[in-house]
Amino acid sequence: MIIIPARLESSRFPKKILADIQGVPMVIATANRVKDIDKVAIATDSQEVVEMVKGYGFEAVMTSVVHQSGTDRINEAAKKLGIAEDEIIINVQADEPFIEPEVVQKVHQRTQEVAEDASIMIVSCYKEIEPSFATDPNHVKVIMDAYENAIYFSRSKIPFDREEHHNYFGHLGIYGFTKKNLAAFCSLGKSPLEDIEKLEQLRALYYGKKVAMVKVDSKSFGIDTKEDLALALKRFGS
Repeated sequence: MIIIPARLESSRFPKKILADIQGVPMVIATANRVKDIDKVAIATDSQEVVEMVKGYGFEAVMTSVVHQSGTDRINEAAKKLGIAEDEIIINVQADEPFIEPEVVQKVHQRTQEVAEDASIMIVSCYKEIEPSFATDPNHVKVIMDAYENAIYFSRSKIPFDREEHHNYFGHLGIYGFTKKNLAAFCSLGKSPLEDIEKLEQLRALYYGKKVAMVKVDSKSFGIDTKEDLALALKRFGS
């Protein structure tokens, strides 16, 4: 199942999930992009969003207003939906209205492949990014080991490239879990690293779990600010 966490308020871009994307709210545009991959549910903290989502024919799950992360929100939704422990759950961020379906499909496939590997808690994806994105703290960077597992995620430009020959990799906020691993992740205490960087995936690395990565080709990016929205609409069409 694909679960899209859809918190209504956002500090950098209030009510961004309702921003118009080609005639529909952003969260619906995102759901439409991935609906042919697996069943979609939208987990929200707003009755307004619940009613809107149902009006577009998608399943909505009302969740707590106190969640500090999208992962905690989808974990509550997964419990309410009665999902089996071994079922694959893909977390697609509501602010990815131009995400390519094949990107989500790759994460889904990789999650299935590593589902029995107890050392891997999460699967996610990355892409090569433009130099301007590498210096932008709103776009998260990732470095990996020889086995394509994440070493670290940061809002900073990593690694430091003394000779300026390095290609930088951007992290896309799409996560794959089994239901069991999703619950296990949410049961871990919040880590110092995630608090510093404001990146919840660092929790898994802090507690010695692996985040398996898969490389994708994507022009999409998460919309965190009004400037991001303007750039996305210019790039992908209004």
